[in-house]
Amino acid sequence: MNLVVLAVWVLVGLLAGLLAEPVIKRGSYGLRVDVVLGVLGSLGGGWIFWALGISPGPWMVAVVVVALGGAALSIVLQRKVWPAIV
Repeated sequence: MNLVVLAVWVLVGLLAGLLAEPVIKRGSYGLRVDVVLGVLGSLGGGWIFWALGISPGPWMVAVVVVALGGAALSIVLQRKVWPAIV
């Protein structure tokens, strides 16, 4: 893992958190929580793949897909398990 991959994970997590509010309107705790969940999910998803030894190779698309999947999963799980009462 290098610094570029880590930066991509964080940026994808930030974007996923920012886009979660308009896409999934119900059950959110706000923009700040969505961004934090996006970044944590992105880092978590990327770390799991890295720990399993699955290398994305030279293709940055695979890094983005893994980060986006982790971010989306963490945000969707929050909305399903601990939805905010609006």
